[in-house]
Amino acid sequence: MITLGAVASAHGVHGQFKVKPFTVVPSDVAAYGPVRLEDGRVLQLTVKSVVKNLVICEANGITDRGMAESLRGQTLSVDRAALPDLDETHTYHADLIGLGVQDTAGQQLGIVVGLYEFGAGEIVEISLAGSNKTELYPFYPPFLVDLNILEGKIVLAEQPASDDKGPDNRVDGDD
Repeated sequence: MITLGAVASAHGVHGQFKVKPFTVVPSDVAAYGPVRLEDGRVLQLTVKSVVKNLVICEANGITDRGMAESLRGQTLSVDRAALPDLDETHTYHADLIGLGVQDTAGQQLGIVVGLYEFGAGEIVEISLAGSNKTELYPFYPPFLVDLNILEGKIVLAEQPASDDKGPDNRVDGDD
């Protein structure tokens, strides 16, 4: 199952609700057919509008505010097969979870446990081999050297050591 979004809150009194989308195009939370909730229910969503990065939706059988409030926090998922195939230059984040990560010398770093977009580029979270720790790495060139889903591996270049200098070459805290 691929998670497309999560219900944030009820909207109004007629059963509409707000969805925090995890899709590139917010309205795509309803583009791939019926969605499955964590509790097993299946809903057919209709997008009413997109407001401030939230999608206002209606769904079959959700007719009042109380019913909409009961959805709060539930994730909305579809079968992987419902999503369109991508060209070779694109991947779904879900396809990267669990892949092995190594550095350019072939040293195993760990496995992918998450991917995040913070505005300045994608970041990959790696569960480090031989420890309980995770670490965040840039997930874009020049740090992303190779991505091979068929071989189940990602190669990342070593991150430059942080010297705590900002973009103006001053150490943080200097005036």
